[in-house]
Amino acid sequence: MDRKKGWLTSGGFAALCGTTKETLRHYKDVGLLPPAHQGENGYFYYDVEQFYDFYAISIFRQTGTPLEEIRRCLRGQDAVQTLALLEGQRRRLEEERNTLEHMNFVLSSAARNLGFSSAPDLAPQVGWFEEEHLLALPSEELEQLMAPAASEDEMMIAVLERCQALSVQYGIQTDYQLGAIHPRNSRGEPGAISHLYTRIKGKADLPYYMEKPAGRYLYLCCRGRWDLSEGYEALRRHILERGLDTVGDFYACDLAGFILSAVEKNAASMISVRLLEESG
Repeated sequence: MDRKKGWLTSGGFAALCGTTKETLRHYKDVGLLPPAHQGENGYFYYDVEQFYDFYAISIFRQTGTPLEEIRRCLRGQDAVQTLALLEGQRRRLEEERNTLEHMNFVLSSAARNLGFSSAPDLAPQVGWFEEEHLLALPSEELEQLMAPAASEDEMMIAVLERCQALSVQYGIQTDYQLGAIHPRNSRGEPGAISHLYTRIKGKADLPYYMEKPAGRYLYLCCRGRWDLSEGYEALRRHILERGLDTVGDFYACDLAGFILSAVEKNAASMISVRLLEESG
């Protein structure tokens, strides 16, 4: 690293900062980071302390701060003004982080669902399911939001609008892929729908929160149809024939709604119920 009187050449300063001389030249030309000294030979030199100016500029640049704001901040050396700028950028980064986390959650959910959707049609299987966090809307509440003779499309509109309103109200992230919860009836079979749900990113302190517990689940996929009655029957028959012991609610969820189910031939849904640990 070249030095003269404790000064750094543009090449030496660029190496210290992990940047290029071209970047330093640009910052000099726009008045953002001029070299501190000019030698008798006409060359410009930087002080090592200017490393922190460059570091601050880099951070501001990465957060999208306009050059004029950075210039004003560095020139003014005003603690109150700098604090306000830092707090504003921190809030913006937090919003961007939340957006990226939501995108990752939605895309991960979609990829997981599409992976399940490739399973054979109406073929019961056993697999381990991680816990899922649900925004679950009671069916009685949804009925109050709709006219008595509401169509399926009107029902879906009501569910999505309610999910969206609750997501905003409680600040939660959802993938908007819908499912239904069926409590078991006296015969151990899925009863009437008690809740419609959508998955959310994590546990939430709200009245509509429910958790689908982790465990071994019996599940099957229904492909190419919106009517799941054949799926429920195939699952019920498999449980009886194998003498399986199940516990908890039955869950039915859309697997392909994020991308593929605009037409019935692309529809894919899954029905699942948790197995007792000793169940085969």
